[in-house]
Amino acid sequence: MSIRSGTGSAINRTRAITRHMATPSSSAISDEAPILFEENLSSRRFILNRPKKLNALDIRMINLISSKLEAWDSSNLTGVIVGTSVGKGFCSGGDVAGIVEHLAQEGGKEQAIEYFTREFGLDYTLATLSKPYIAVMDGITFGGGVGLAAPARFRVATEKTSFSMPETKIGYFPDVGASYYLSRLDGEIGTYLALTGNSLTGRATYEHGFATHFISSHRVPILLERIAALEEPSLTQIDQAIEELAYEREPTDDPAPLVGAVRIALDDAFGKGTVEEIFETLQNYAQGGDNADVIRWAKDTLATMEERSPTSLKVSLLAIRKGKTMSLLEALNMELGIATAFCSGATPDFVTGVRRVLIEKDRSSARTKWSPADLSGVSVSTVESEFFKPASAKLHLPERLQKKHEVPSQFLRYTLPSEEEIGQAVMGSHKASGGSALELSDLVAKFEDLRKGKHGVADKVKEVVQRKCTLFEDNGCSYLRWKH
Repeated sequence: MSIRSGTGSAINRTRAITRHMATPSSSAISDEAPILFEENLSSRRFILNRPKKLNALDIRMINLISSKLEAWDSSNLTGVIVGTSVGKGFCSGGDVAGIVEHLAQEGGKEQAIEYFTREFGLDYTLATLSKPYIAVMDGITFGGGVGLAAPARFRVATEKTSFSMPETKIGYFPDVGASYYLSRLDGEIGTYLALTGNSLTGRATYEHGFATHFISSHRVPILLERIAALEEPSLTQIDQAIEELAYEREPTDDPAPLVGAVRIALDDAFGKGTVEEIFETLQNYAQGGDNADVIRWAKDTLATMEERSPTSLKVSLLAIRKGKTMSLLEALNMELGIATAFCSGATPDFVTGVRRVLIEKDRSSARTKWSPADLSGVSVSTVESEFFKPASAKLHLPERLQKKHEVPSQFLRYTLPSEEEIGQAVMGSHKASGGSALELSDLVAKFEDLRKGKHGVADKVKEVVQRKCTLFEDNGCSYLRWKH
C-alpha cells in the first residue's frame, strides 16, 4: 500500500507542516453549521453536523454538499471523498416533517418537489463522482442517509450502524435510489427491507450485502488518517486500507438474522408477485411448520406489515420490481415521479403518517388511520396510473452528469460475494470459473482468492451453499450442484 512515510527529520517536519496547514475549512464557519468540510492531504471530507436532529437532511445541507462536491471532484488535489457525521446518527433521513408542514401552505407542493429533486440529484452526483467515495455509516443510517451511503464504492459499517428504509411506516415509499440498490441485494432481502422498514444493525449490514466493510467504531479515526495519507489512492489501496482494520466474527457475536430456514421462507414470501400473496405466504409460515425460528419470524413480519400503509406497500413492491432492470438514473427519475404523486395528493397517507410519527410523535399502539385502510382498497391499476406516470418528473442534471450509472456489479464490487456470483461459480458460468464441478473447499478457496484478505468470505459461501446447493458423488468426491 502506498502510504506516505518519511525517514528523515526534514521529511517529518514537512509532513507536520502539511498536516497543520490542512486545517478543516470548517474553521472559517460556525460549529453550528449543518455541514462541516475538511481538507486533509488528499482527503476531502463532508461532516454532517446536525446531531440534535440525527443529521436529518434539509435543503440547505443538500445544497451545501452538492456545491462542494462539484469543486472537489474537479480538483486534481482531491484523492478521495469521504462522508462522515457528528453524533449518534450518520443521517436519519430527509426532512420529511418539514416537507409535510410545507404541503399545508400555499406553494408548498412546489417546494416539496424541489426538495426531492435536489436530494435525488445529490444522490446521483455521489454515484457519478470521478474520485473514490467512502461513506462511514457509524450510527443511524435511515432513508435519506441511505441515499448518501448507497452510491459510495466503499460503505463502512460499525457496531453502531442501524440501516433502514422505514418509509412505509409513514405512508411513503423507499426512495433515494432504493428501488435500484435494494433490488440488487441477495434474493428478496431488499424487497423485505423495503416493505417492512425493518433494520439491519451492526455486522448484519455487512453480512447481508449493503456495507462493503465492517470495522469497530473506535477505529474510524484511524481509518480517516490512513485514507488521508494515501497518495493518489487507487480503489485497491482504499479497499486494503479499510480491510486491514476489519476483524472476523467472534463466537459470541449474534448470528446474522436472515440466514438458513428464515432466509428460505423470506425469499419464498417476498418473491411473490403481489402484496396479497406475500401476506398469504407469511400466514402459512406463521401457522404451520416445525421450525420455531421461521414461525416467530413470520408472525413478527406479519404484525409489522399489518401496521404499514396498504398504499405504500403496493407502491413500494412495484417500485422494487421495476427498479431491478433500470439504471440508477432511470430509477431515480421513476422515484421522483412517485414522490411527486405522494406530494400531490394521490394518497393522504404521506401526510397522515408523517404527522403521527414525526410531528405529533404519537406512540400509542393504535394503527394509523390509513386510507384506504386495507389492501383490497388499493388496486394495482390505480397504483400504476397514479404513481408511475411516464415522464411526470425528471431530474435536471448538468451536462457532465448526463450519463448512465455504472453497471450494477460496481455497487457490489467490494461487498462479500453475492449469492448470484456464488451461483455462477457453482454452475461454471462465472468469469473466473474453470467450468468444472467444484467441491465446497474449492469454492471457498476461489472466493477467498477473488476477495483477497476480506473477512467473512468463507462463512458467506458456506451459508449460501447450505441453502442453495445439493451434492453429487463422482469418483469418491462430493461436488456441488446449484438448485434451480
